[in-house]
Parts: sequence; C-alpha cells; structure tokens
Amino acid sequence: MTTLEDPTALTGTDGAEVADALGYQPFDADNHYYEALDAFSRHLDPALAARVFQWAQIDGRTYPVLGGRVFRGVRNATFDPVAKPGVLADYFRGNPHGDDPLTLLRDHEPIRPTYRDRDARIAQLDAHGLQAAWLFPTLGMIYEEPLKGDVDAVCALFTAFNRWVDEDWGFAYRDRLFAAPYITLADVDWACAELERALDRGARTVVMRPAAPTTRLGPRSPADRCFDPFWARVDEAGITVVVHAGDSGYTSHGYAGDGFSTDFGAMSTPIRMLQLERPIEDFLAALICENLFHRFPNVRVASVENGSGFLPGLFHRLEVTGRKIAGWWPEDPVETFRRHIWINPFWEDQVDDVIELMGADRVLFGSDWPHIEALPRPLDYVRDVAHLDEATQRRILATNVAELNQLRPA
Repeated sequence: MTTLEDPTALTGTDGAEVADALGYQPFDADNHYYEALDAFSRHLDPALAARVFQWAQIDGRTYPVLGGRVFRGVRNATFDPVAKPGVLADYFRGNPHGDDPLTLLRDHEPIRPTYRDRDARIAQLDAHGLQAAWLFPTLGMIYEEPLKGDVDAVCALFTAFNRWVDEDWGFAYRDRLFAAPYITLADVDWACAELERALDRGARTVVMRPAAPTTRLGPRSPADRCFDPFWARVDEAGITVVVHAGDSGYTSHGYAGDGFSTDFGAMSTPIRMLQLERPIEDFLAALICENLFHRFPNVRVASVENGSGFLPGLFHRLEVTGRKIAGWWPEDPVETFRRHIWINPFWEDQVDDVIELMGADRVLFGSDWPHIEALPRPLDYVRDVAHLDEATQRRILATNVAELNQLRPA
C-alpha cells in the first residue's frame, strides 16, 4: 500500500485514482450540503414566519431570524460567496504553518452547484472516488437551540425542513446520496410521526444534535423513558440514529461568553474549543447510564463529527462507576457502548487509538466535505489508514458505514 501513503501525490481527478488503487470506492460518513435560501421556509406556513423563521437584511448582510430574534451565529448564512472546502484543514491538524485562520477564511468563491444540487453532487462523488455519502445539514444542526423555548416552533421548523431535504436531496437518491431527516425529541409524538414518514420515504438514517432535548416540561435526557415510543420504533425498524455535532446549547459556566458562533474573529478565549467533545460525551453517557440499549437491544447510534478524544476518560469512569454501583448495569457498560455505538473520529484524531478502544468494526471514515475544516479531498484520509491491513482499511473506509446504512429490523 505504499502508493497510498501520500494520496495527494496521485494525479487522478481528486480521488478517483486513489479509489482505483484501493480497488473499491469508499463510503463517506460525513458530507454536508449548504442549505438553499428557502430550505426552512418553502414548506413553512407563511403565517408562522414571524414565530419560526424568516430572513432579515441588516447593514447590507442577510441574517436568519429565528423565533423573532436575529441569529448572528453564522456570519455568512447564505453561503454565496463561501470559503473553499478544507481551507482550514492544516490549521485543524495543529496549524504547522502558523497560518492566520481569518486570512484563510477570506478566500471566498461563488457557491458551487455541487453544494446545492444532487446531480452535481453525484458527479462530485465520482470525482472524489466515493461510492456513496451520508449527507447532513449545515444550518439545520444549529437551529433547534435558538427556538428551544417554543416546542411548536421547533417542530414546525423541522417539519418544513425535512420536506425540503426530501424534495431537493432525497433520503436515498440513486442509492448513493443518503440525506438524513432531522429529528428533535422536543415532542415525542412529533418525533414518532416524523420518523414514520422518513421510513416511508426510504430514509436510512435520522440525525439529531447531542443535547438533552427541551420539552414542554423542560430538559430531559435523550434516554428518558418518556421518549421510549421513539426508541421503540427505531429498534423495530432498525434504522441508524446519527448524533451529529451542532449547537448543543452548552454553557461555559462563566469562563467565556456563551452563544454559538463560527466567527473566529469574535473569539475572546479558546477555552470553548477545548470543550468541543463535552456534548457528545454527555449524550452517549446518558444512553448508557439509563440502560437504553438494554430496553432496546436493536438500536444503533453513530456519533459523527464529534471527535473521539473523550473515549478513554469516559470508559475509565464507566468502569469505576460500575464497580461502585454494583448491579446498575446488566453487563460491563463499556461492552454495551462498543456493541451499540459507532464513532467517526475527527479526521485529525489518531485512528489507531480509536481502533484500540472501540475495535475496527466501530470506526467510521468521514471527511466533513465541503466545510472549512473538512479534508479538501475526502480520500486524503487514506494516508491515515495506509499502515493498516487492507481488511481493516476497508472496514473503516466503506464496510462499517455501508452496514449502518441498511435497515436492520428487529
């Protein structure tokens, strides 16, 4: 596999030659689209616009208005022009060149068709050497938090949004693009109905943010028994639940200003960057601590774009707690975790460490393309697994996510 140790040296179009050298096309577990301007409004009752979602022009810039409040967490919510894919890739690998991220982010270009058109994205998959990709929201992962105080508004927004996802992307387009409908547990009846519709429309996954959902009675753990009707249907259908990074609404407890923002220039302290994995650790720990997987043994959960650095500490604490509270778990909680949860590490994480903790059959390749922190060419990731045996490479690059992409009815 020496020819794959530096895939950027290959001369094929983006990743096609890398795929040829592998002998198969990988399956990318983390692709994104940039939402159309009407993604949240096309199927929204106009009478609800002021309560739910609308656009506003302020000082020459276009901002989303959620729940009647201007949302400034994303400076460029129209994505035209937009920064190039992976412009911060080296920065997120430790910034070896000492680059200024603000300078890199100023290199904008007009929005590409592949960011908003599914046929253009199919052609992009071919150029990238990919067989298929899971597709997730960009803005859709951060809009629940600003509306969480109005459950009906949350449900109205994501009802409209999921209709747009289905219409513009499809839940299983040409059996290569698999866009996930967004699910909130803020209203369990809504979640069950939306899941049912997604299944009827051919969805292979659903996606939610790593957060304790805010219901009409306040925040609840995602494994609270009030949500059992949703998890029971997930268990029965065998559909994978993806928990993808988003705005989880976490507080900095006074150590920094709160509020979601992608604006590097507005950062007052990097302390929040040190805590990026808190939401997913808490979310997955809640599923384990409340024995969700023992109530619903067919549930599969994939953590995507949340990193993997939290795993050693979490596993240690689960082992210690298991000894302190004997009998709480029917088995070793770490083994339950390994059986039911799949991890997509940050591509800059050390994959060997994740394999050691989870096993190679629980690790997912994902490029985050075309976001600024993505791999510029998804199959650049091959260099990070080139030292592994071919069977392990294939599991991580293709087989694991392909298996999760198939319904596994109970």
